[in-house]
Amino acid sequence: MLESVAGWVIHIISTLGYPGIVLTMAIESALIPLPSEIIMPFSGFLVSTGRFELIWVGVAGALGNVLGSLAAYALGYWGHEKLVRRFVRKWGKWILLGEEELDKAEELLHKYKDLVVLGSRVVPGVRTVISLPAGFAKLPLGRFIVLTFIGSFIWSLFLAWVGFTMGENWDTLGPYFHKADALIILVVLGLGGFYVYRKVKGNKSRT
Repeated sequence: MLESVAGWVIHIISTLGYPGIVLTMAIESALIPLPSEIIMPFSGFLVSTGRFELIWVGVAGALGNVLGSLAAYALGYWGHEKLVRRFVRKWGKWILLGEEELDKAEELLHKYKDLVVLGSRVVPGVRTVISLPAGFAKLPLGRFIVLTFIGSFIWSLFLAWVGFTMGENWDTLGPYFHKADALIILVVLGLGGFYVYRKVKGNKSRT
């Protein structure tokens, strides 16, 4: 199945160029399982062939992320949270989204607010989920768009650079990105927990 998805992504980007990057990254950010770890490294490979410019590949990826994230944000903003959760509970496995991931993203958002919206865009497994709780929390739309674009640009540019560096071997790192998802999430949660612990400990020592 992954090979079929990869083939479709390659075809779309090869045919449409930059709009193909925008389209596929928008789909990926709209909670549809289309991995950016295929989209952006392949686009980076096309940079190495002279077809694309690296900076514009990053911009196209970030723009696509913003468009797709707006759909998820709107779902969280306008949809009743209980109905959204019921949908995730029943159908989430088809979009690789579980209620546990949604809970973690919402918890992080309430604790760290803007920092999470920005930072989560470079964290696999959380980067697309965060748009739903951002909608639940009714984060101001302008701020959401700016933070999403900046974080997504960093992520897109990094993956494109990997593809550019790897050249024709651009697809060899994809499986490693997926295997690292759980580890990255655990590390981020661990660092967040350590930060909270230090803050609580510091507040107690001052009282």
